[in-house]
Amino acid sequence: MSTHIHKHQWIYVVVQDPETNPQYLGQHDDQNDVSFIPIFLEKEDALMCINLMARDKQKKYEVQAIMHEELTEHAVTGGFHIYVLNKSGEVIEKINSNK
Repeated sequence: MSTHIHKHQWIYVVVQDPETNPQYLGQHDDQNDVSFIPIFLEKEDALMCINLMARDKQKKYEVQAIMHEELTEHAVTGGFHIYVLNKSGEVIEKINSNK
C-alpha cells in the first residue's frame, strides 16, 4: 500500500472532458516507460499542476475528488500506475497498481 494514502482516503485527479466524455488525465514517464495517473493529496496542489501536465489545449479539464480505491480499480483496468505528486509536480511516491 501507499505511505501517503490511507484506506478510504479522498484524493484529487485531473479529469479531461468532464461533461461529455470524462477520463482521468494520464501521463507518460519516458524515463521508466510507464503510463501513470497523477494524483494529489490536496485540491490546490492539483490546480497548481494542471498547466505542467501534457494535455490537449482544446479540451476542458477540471480537478475532481475520488476515493483512492475507486481510482485504483480504473488504473488497473487501464494498465496505469499511480504517481502521487506534490504542488510542484514532483513525484513523491510511485504506486504500482498493475496487480
